Amino acid sequence: MIYLLNNQKFDEVKNLPVIKIEYKKVDINFNVDYLLFTSKNGVIAVDKISDEWKNIPAICIGKPTANMVKKLGGKVEYIAKSSYGDDLAIEIINNFKPSKILFLRAKKVLSNIVEVLKENNFKVIEKIVYETKCKKLDFIPESGIFIFTSPSTVKCFLSQTQWKKTYKAVAIGTRTAESFPDEIEISDIQTIENCIKIAKRIKNETNTLWNS
Repeated sequence: MIYLLNNQKFDEVKNLPVIKIEYKKVDINFNVDYLLFTSKNGVIAVDKISDEWKNIPAICIGKPTANMVKKLGGKVEYIAKSSYGDDLAIEIINNFKPSKILFLRAKKVLSNIVEVLKENNFKVIEKIVYETKCKKLDFIPESGIFIFTSPSTVKCFLSQTQWKKTYKAVAIGTRTAESFPDEIEISDIQTIENCIKIAKRIKNETNTLWNS
């Protein structure tokens, strides 16, 4: 069985959500040139706070984040070619003049995007609008292929069980893989769809090995 460690629905995949999102109520001054979103959770969070954000162009990591901006009525100015924060910083520097950016972020951020932008004369205002927390699992499978979509999913899964020889793993990207203590296959495209494709290939290879 293939397990996706969040609650997004896909065919032939069972959800095993190990994280939950806690949205924050904070005061925000929207007097900025651009919004910066590195997750669709940031978009959902700010939409719960105010509608003012919808009038400000947004810089986004990933199509899912950009799609959420559009779905909730915001304006997408730029979609990053890379799925990593450090790479996005370079893209912003290369495509935008120094400006005032509001970064609507999680409590914990792994990239150096803010530092890099500030070093290049961008004014970055940070607001923590959500926090990722671990969710207790109702059951833990004895075997399976697990898709990890963030370092948080690695942390929250391994805080509840030890890694078994009967487990296989796929990481959505290198940052997630770096959080993993064992061998893990890394998706070359940072989408859940591609992770599922890899997981299905591993499943077929494992079944072939067992049947040989």
